[in-house]
Amino acid sequence: MSDELDGELELTAPLVPLFVIAQGRALPRESEYEHTTIITAQDGAVAAARTLAPEARTVMDLIADGFLSVAEVAAHTRLPLGIVRILLAQMAEDGLIHVRNPVPHAERHDPVLLTAVLDGLMRIRTGA
Repeated sequence: MSDELDGELELTAPLVPLFVIAQGRALPRESEYEHTTIITAQDGAVAAARTLAPEARTVMDLIADGFLSVAEVAAHTRLPLGIVRILLAQMAEDGLIHVRNPVPHAERHDPVLLTAVLDGLMRIRTGA
């Protein structure tokens, strides 16, 4: 039995409750990231990652050279989405990551362009 305890336990081991990983924090309202929110590391933040918790270090390693969505970070770390959102909120608060929220559906389309296309289609239909 002592042989089993001699090895260093991973913080993400099944024996560690998820609230320990989240350090008892709840997700702040202003940090309710969607699945498609894009995350990347801030310049110089990778060096500061050495002092982070193991899960936050893993996230920094994943996003150090590029961009990942919140859902991709959760999949790679094998942590629940809620826990990943809490970790990312703390990392954003500490200035380690840059968060880019998805463009809302209402802002994706240019109404002027859509009106011009509709007018063109109406002219084609009427033969003018």
